[in-house]
Amino acid sequence: MSELPVVAIVGRPNVGKSTLVNRIVGARVAIVEERPGVTRDRKMVEADWCGTHFVLMDTGGWMPSGDELDDKVSRQSERAIAESDVLVLVVDGAVGVTEDDARVADLLRRVDRPVFLAVNKVDDSGTREAGMWEFMALGLGEPIGISALHGRGTGDLLDAVVGALPTTGEPESDDDDDAVGGRPVVDDGPRVYAVAIVGRPNVGKSTLFNRLIGEDRAVVHDMPGTTRDAIDTVVDTEHGPVRFVDTAGMRRKSKVEDGTEYYSLVRALKAVDEADVAFLVIDATQGITHQDQRLCERVDAAGCPIVLCLNKW
Repeated sequence: MSELPVVAIVGRPNVGKSTLVNRIVGARVAIVEERPGVTRDRKMVEADWCGTHFVLMDTGGWMPSGDELDDKVSRQSERAIAESDVLVLVVDGAVGVTEDDARVADLLRRVDRPVFLAVNKVDDSGTREAGMWEFMALGLGEPIGISALHGRGTGDLLDAVVGALPTTGEPESDDDDDAVGGRPVVDDGPRVYAVAIVGRPNVGKSTLFNRLIGEDRAVVHDMPGTTRDAIDTVVDTEHGPVRFVDTAGMRRKSKVEDGTEYYSLVRALKAVDEADVAFLVIDATQGITHQDQRLCERVDAAGCPIVLCLNKW
């Protein structure tokens, strides 16, 4: 299969980027919560609109400055901008133009790729729709009013995005009964074996993931719980393609503190259930804990072979 074009969804935190991604693919592929900073890594899924297939890239919120973790999340967004064919800047129509919106727009005006301005949370034809024209000040052309939550205006946005995509010359079949929105990006051809990287929080799963795939795809920080969603990358090896899946750190359900962590746990367990092999990462400086044993039992119950990885040796 030829390389699909990439559409990156970018913007400052908490403007509805992940909600828009879920709306486009028609499934809850990205964790959404009403607070900033939930998305941190780049997540890529396959989507289509009116028969045109493309890769949709969800990103963490871009911030001009912040702590070390914020800076790493922003660098992931900047890499998404550099790697995409079309960009969609999402802004919050309920808040209006902010200084951070202006800084992201200034960054996007320098790229030589199509950029579309999506004003989110325009849920009616009243004040917010009239107010969205203030975003013309960002210098990115005419804004498109949308409601990612309710779907209003997303068709117009997708029409514009698809019209700007480069052609791949890839014929698509309508006979594929398994084709559904929101699939992880994988190539056709040989069977792609899935390897899930699991373990407790802060044992080095994302560091191992980045090392295996050869790039900084996952945000790495010494704060437990940095990874929120399961992200995957296909790597070509001498034995064929392998899909590595980085997952959020798993704790006992009684220790799960908020909705974001709960959905992170659900995604991690789903990755285990769908994997052919699991790398159980253990912090060698702490030794094997009771939670490591519980995780090993959970992976074994899924019928998944386990490779024990003692990290920080």
